[in-house]
Amino acid sequence: MSEATAPQAHILIVDDEEGVRNALRRVLRKEDYRLSFAGSADEALEFLKTSQPDVILSDHLMPGMTGLEMLKLCRMRHPQIGRVVLTGQAEMETVIQAINDGEVFRFLTKPWSDEEVKLTLHMALTHVRAEREQARLLRQFEGQTRELRSLEGDHPGIGSVTRDHTGAILIEDDETPSDG
Repeated sequence: MSEATAPQAHILIVDDEEGVRNALRRVLRKEDYRLSFAGSADEALEFLKTSQPDVILSDHLMPGMTGLEMLKLCRMRHPQIGRVVLTGQAEMETVIQAINDGEVFRFLTKPWSDEEVKLTLHMALTHVRAEREQARLLRQFEGQTRELRSLEGDHPGIGSVTRDHTGAILIEDDETPSDG
C-alpha cells in the first residue's frame, strides 16, 4: 500500500499539561492525522483498551506513572504501536536504555522544533507501517507454506521440481501417450 492510499494515521498524544497538548494540536493540525489526547499515563492505558493508535507521542515526567513506564507496558500489550517520547528532562542514560530496549522509536526534547516533531512522527509511522506489512507478508507466507504441505500430503511430489542439465524445469505429463 502506498503512502498516498494509506489510511489516515492515528496519533495519541499523552501529556499532563493541557498547554502542551494544545500546542501539539496546533503543530499537527494541517497534517492528515487523527489526533487523540490523554492527560496521564493511566488515561492513555485506559484509552488503549478500546482504540489502537498507530503512534503514541508521550511526555516522560508525569504524575503517577512516567511516560517510559507507560510505553513499556504499551510495548508489551500492543507491540505494533509506535512509541515516541517528548520530554524536557531527558537524562542521556535513560534515553539510551529506552531506545536500546526497544521501548521507544525516538526521543524529542522540549522545547521542540515543529518540523522535527512532524518529521519524527512521519518516520515513526513509516516504520510502523513497514513492520505491519512485514508481519502481514510473514502470515501470508506461513499460510501458503501450510497449504503447500497439505497439498504435498494429498499429492506426493507436487512440491518437487525436476530440471534438466541446463537447469530448465522439466514438465512430466503422466497422461501423455507414449510413442511406443
